[in-house]
Amino acid sequence: MVSSADDPDPAFYENYVCGAQRNYTGYCNPEVDKLVDGQSMETDFEKRKRLVWAIERKLAEDDARPILFYPRAAYCRKPEFKGFVAMVNSIYNNSRFEDLWLDR
Repeated sequence: MVSSADDPDPAFYENYVCGAQRNYTGYCNPEVDKLVDGQSMETDFEKRKRLVWAIERKLAEDDARPILFYPRAAYCRKPEFKGFVAMVNSIYNNSRFEDLWLDR
């Protein structure tokens, strides 16, 4: 599965739209497909979030191979670790460490 951290498009398009390659249950609902396309094109964050929630609610109501959990992760670091900026959109997007230093 191709994945983009914290973006619902890969999960929806690969697992739930009609005819998707990884749609192993054969779930097909043209209404959901339209919602998936709509959320993918939506540029307003809050509107897109509401659309994604509506899609997830519909998938749960239809009992279509539900997402059972979303993983959580966190950072732990010592106070002398300086220059680190945690990303707000994903914990997976900040693997550049050229500005980090230890203040000892």
